[in-house]
Amino acid sequence: MFKRNSILVKEIILKALREQGLETPLLQKRLIDSWPEVMGDAIATYTGNLYIRNQTLFVHLNSPALRFELSMQRQEIVNKLNAHVGSQVIADVKFN
Repeated sequence: MFKRNSILVKEIILKALREQGLETPLLQKRLIDSWPEVMGDAIATYTGNLYIRNQTLFVHLNSPALRFELSMQRQEIVNKLNAHVGSQVIADVKFN
């Protein structure tokens, strides 16, 4: 009898994405798309443009009061977003 080396399809896909250099952009896209779900609809309505540069998430907010409130919770927001994606995608978040 012979032993089979079984590999999960998920592992094969992740390896292929990693080899093609597509894993990081995919995770960044997932993180940006998860903003309304993680932060809630109330905050998402005041959110404008979101983008990631150098492991920093930049968030445009339409409310100065909300900008101040969220800036006090930056590390907690980073932890929640990274946990939601399941990987360390961002290290900081900046509100403008």
